[in-house]
This record gives sequence, structure tokens and C-alpha cells, in this order.
Amino acid sequence: MLGLDACELGAQLLELLRLALCARVLLADKEGGPTPLEEALDDAVPEYQAPGKKSALEIWQLDPEDESLTQYKRALLGTLPPVVDPSLPNVQVTRLTLISEQAPGPITMDLTGDLAALKSQAFILKEGVDYQVKVTFKVNKDIVSGLKCVHHTFRRGLRVDRAVYMVGSYGPRAQEYEFVTPVEEAPRGALVRGPYVVRSLFTDDDKTAHLSWEWGLRVCQDWKG
Repeated sequence: MLGLDACELGAQLLELLRLALCARVLLADKEGGPTPLEEALDDAVPEYQAPGKKSALEIWQLDPEDESLTQYKRALLGTLPPVVDPSLPNVQVTRLTLISEQAPGPITMDLTGDLAALKSQAFILKEGVDYQVKVTFKVNKDIVSGLKCVHHTFRRGLRVDRAVYMVGSYGPRAQEYEFVTPVEEAPRGALVRGPYVVRSLFTDDDKTAHLSWEWGLRVCQDWKG
């Protein structure tokens, strides 16, 4: 279908608002310029520099008389920064879901429990199917910039693939966020069937490892394995 639906348009608008707010915060930082960003995991934009770090409360207190900036902050953060348990991490990754129209149903990985148990599980992916990966996460306290999900795939101890998904920048809110990757096609053929080990990392521009885990994947001729 050509064009954008309302949800896609709204998402792009919010992303523009986030970028505009980050630019205003950067210009308003009187204490000094931003520190250079370390080499990005995907090596995509080596010259990129992250804006100075500010909490959600500091951003809310920035230039209160500026109505346009207030509108940006309201679009990004809501009415007020949410009150959360201070012991919670800023970013919580809760689920990873494999989505395929050819699958019997969504295949969901719970990331809130025992991550070590995922190593002994084998998530089945049928060869040749189109699929997407959905990451569900929460931002609890402060704006996080440049979220990305990185997957290193190994077979027989050798890395055979590396995928980096740029998730974006998000502000704190009570509801979970969802990010869905573009459609990809699973490999096919006798040579690619069998078990794989995937090491995944959810990180950001500050190189904070919000979650890292290892899990098993098996490419099979059908969904039953």
C-alpha cells in the first residue's frame, strides 16, 4: 500500500519532535559541549556526537517560558515525568517476539525471568519464511538516546551473521514501547538447517548494556522442528 497510515505518520512526527528537543537541549547546555561518542557498534555514523546528558526533570525545567519547547517536551514526555520505583533500571527490555504470517502464531521470548534458561531452549524458525522481530521495552526515568538491538549469530562456534537494528530515542512513560524490524527472509537449504546460538545486546549511544542475553535458534523445514 502506498503512503503512510496514521500510526506511521504519528511515529515519524514524534521522532522529529525528539530530534528537535535534543537539538534544543544541546544548544541550551551552558556547561560545555558534548563529549565525543565512542565508536558505534554498527560503525554507521562514526562522526556522530551525542548531546549532553540531561534527566527528564532537568528537561522539563528548561526554558519554561518557551511555548514551542514546552509543546516538544509534552509530545515527548507527556504531561509530567512519571513517578517510578528508584530501584528500577532506566530501560527494561521485557520481550522479544518473532512474527511471521506463515507461522502458527507469534513466538515470544520472555526477558524478565531467568535469562540463563534461554540458552537451553531452541526457538524454531522455518526456512525460507518472511519474518520480523518485535522488541518490547519500557523507559522508566530519563530520555534514552540511540537505542539499538544487536544480534551476533554463531554456528559451531563461528560467527555467521551480525545484525544491528536502530531502535531510536525515547522518553519515559508508563506504557511499554514496541519496535518492529523490517521484513527479512529466513535462509533456506540443507546447508543452513540446524542449531544456532544468538548473543543479543540492547544498548544505546552511551554504550550502556541495558540487557544482554544468549539464546538458541534452530532453522528447520517446518515449524514443528
